[in-house]
Amino acid sequence: MLSPTVMAELSNSEIRALVVYHGKRQVPLEEFFDVDGERSDELIIHGELNKVRLIGRAMSKGSITVHGTVGMHLGACMTGGSIEVHGDAGDWIGAEMKNGFIHVHGNAGGQIGAAYRGALAGMKNGMIIVDGAAGLEVGMRMRRGTIILGGAAKDFTGLQMKGGTIILRSGAEIRTGAWMNRGTIISLQPLQMMPTFAYANDFNPTFANVYAKQLKQHGIDLPFAVSQGTYQRYAGDLSVPGKGEILVWQPA
Repeated sequence: MLSPTVMAELSNSEIRALVVYHGKRQVPLEEFFDVDGERSDELIIHGELNKVRLIGRAMSKGSITVHGTVGMHLGACMTGGSIEVHGDAGDWIGAEMKNGFIHVHGNAGGQIGAAYRGALAGMKNGMIIVDGAAGLEVGMRMRRGTIILGGAAKDFTGLQMKGGTIILRSGAEIRTGAWMNRGTIISLQPLQMMPTFAYANDFNPTFANVYAKQLKQHGIDLPFAVSQGTYQRYAGDLSVPGKGEILVWQPA
């Protein structure tokens, strides 16, 4: 498994001998990768890995840096550490993660930070940043944590959301927040609101200031000052009924 948790105490020969799956076959890692170094919790991977799945799955410490594309389930179920991808990533990034940090500098697939099919809860803590666009069902059933998208998201962002925060810097397609119970979705662009979300008020939440300071270290600007504008707050999804909220930025 490509994870610092697994490789941190292994010698070079032991790393090369690690078993990976190629379809139904079990083969040594060295059949697919050239391996340099040993006994480190800093893992650097080069290559086009769009068909390589489960990189960083369940990792608890250390860091992974990928120079290239990666496949599905990046950082799924991770409990600590950090992952940085200089390229695109597939579906299920950070699915059911409990803690840690993931930053994808390209585009991503769907179900970011989501619960797997049949599971009740998605990500429980941590932060996921995607600089580009994302697919369907971002944050589905997430309970805590933060997801930030630089590009637009597809349908059903925040589906059945139970908590946490999703920040949409470029908005999303339709059905945002469908059946959400709790949590906050912040959009810096106009959204097509579902009829089951009711306009509540205009305000500038104090927690936006806290998020702004936290995100600034990652080069992300989140407006919060009254002089810049205000947020329109919508409560819902009232069909559940839920106690979630969607905040849509209105620049001054």
